[in-house]
Formats: sequence, C-alpha cells, structure tokens
Amino acid sequence: MSALSHAPTTDSQARPAPMTAGTPGRLARLRRTNPLGALGGALWLVIVLVPVYWVLVTSLRTREGFFDANPLALPTSPTLANYRLVWDNGFTHYLLNSALVTVGATLLTLAVSFLAAYAIVRGTSRALRWAFSVFLLGLAIPLQATIIPVYYLIAKAQMYDTLLAIVLPSAAFAIPLTVIILVSFLRDIPDELYESMRADGAGHWRMLLNLALPLSRPALITVTIYDALNVWNGFLFPLILTQSPDKRVLPLFVWSFQGEFTINIPAILAAVVLSTLPILALYVLGRRQLIGGLTAGFGK
Repeated sequence: MSALSHAPTTDSQARPAPMTAGTPGRLARLRRTNPLGALGGALWLVIVLVPVYWVLVTSLRTREGFFDANPLALPTSPTLANYRLVWDNGFTHYLLNSALVTVGATLLTLAVSFLAAYAIVRGTSRALRWAFSVFLLGLAIPLQATIIPVYYLIAKAQMYDTLLAIVLPSAAFAIPLTVIILVSFLRDIPDELYESMRADGAGHWRMLLNLALPLSRPALITVTIYDALNVWNGFLFPLILTQSPDKRVLPLFVWSFQGEFTINIPAILAAVVLSTLPILALYVLGRRQLIGGLTAGFGK
C-alpha cells in the first residue's frame, strides 16, 4: 500500500496540458465577436451597394439595352454616349453654378458661425447666452415652413433669380447647427492657453486667429463637408428663388433633364452619376475628419 502511495506520477497526470501563448488572446477575441452584428453589417452593405451598382451599370447601357437585358448583369457593349449626352446639354454650366453657390454659402456660414461660436464661448455677457439659445431654436424651424417669408424677403431685396438668392438662405439655415458644433469644440480648448496669450498682450482677434482657429481645424473641416453636402443637394431654394435656365444648379438640371428624357433611363442615371461625383470626392477625402469632428466636442 505504501509503495502505491509513493509511486511517481507522470507529467500528464500531475499538470494539465500547457496552453500556447496566443490562446488567451484568441479566446478573448472570440468572446468579443458578434456574429449577428457582422451579418447585419454585411447585409446592410449589400443593401447600400446594390443600388449604386445598378445605377453605374445602367448608365453604361443603351436605351434599347436597358429594356432587354438583365438589370444587374454587366452590359455586353458598354457605351459612354449617355455621358456625352449629359455633357452636351450644358452640364458644365450647371456644375459651375452649383460650385459657386456651394462655396459661397459654405464660406459665409463658416465665417459667421466661427465668430459667433467664439463670442459665445469666450464672452461673459448674458446677451451671448441668449444668442446661443436662439441658435438652438433655429434647429427647430423647418425650412419648408419659412419658404414664403424667404421668397418675400428675396423679392423685396431685388435678388430674385440670382445665385445670391440661393446663397444667403442656404447659409442662414446652415448657421445654427454649425454654431452648435463649433461651440462644443471651442469649449474643450483649455482656458490656460487663452490666459497665457492674454498675459503676452494678445487681444481677442489675435487669440481668435492664432489659437482658436488652428485648434478648431477638425471641427471646421467637419462643418465644411456637412454644409457643402447640404447646399450641393439643395433643391427647394433653387426651385422657388430662381426661374431662368442659366441660373439652375445641378439638382434642378437633373430634374429638368429627367423631364426631357423621361424614357431614356440610362441618360438620366448618367446625369445622376456626374452630379454626384464632385461632392462624393469631397466626402471621401474628408470622411475621417467629418466623423472625428462630430464626436470631438461631445467627449466631456
């Protein structure tokens, strides 16, 4: 009995099988995975990409091939005739109008909103607090509810049927949200930086240009992209406040092009693709700054 009790044990009986160095990390990653979430993300990606694919493929078809072929099949003989048709119908003129309106409205929005946000953050007057409340109230006013007063003001100011008639209202309705984003970002700049510049004799304009402006670059890029997207896709103001064909912007051009070439679906989709490319390129270039700027001011 004693011999059995003192019999040596093997390593396999005394210790469990050793774990490799990467096993805990793999187990932790497996626990963090979400198969249902991944499946939902893949499904959503398919839902988003299939219409985009259909638009691109259809824009390369002929009008006759659109009715004969499988909608999701690649065209047997792709053609750029639809894009040439769009280009020959004055696309460059409407592209220039949209660019002027978008750049003008965005720059005006940034200038007014940044000055207002700085005054709200650094000012001590009670009137500035009320001003911030007014900007918050501006988010609750729908654009459609003000179209008649806006039309009346533009007509009285003798700006009807001009590009400036689109720029000013577009900037006015973009200012409230832009101010709120910039205020949230500027509040995160430490007061010590302002005080150190004030000790060196800097005034508000110097602190605005040399401190607040460089540190607010992510937020400024965010609101630039967001406001440019909204102005570029704007339809109601150009429709109500202009009437001449030479004052049309791209959304109105696509709308009129659709009415003229109703049965030529590939040509209409080619116009959609061309009108989307410039602002899509801007979004792709600044998408990281857009997301980072939207969340940077709300972390505290």
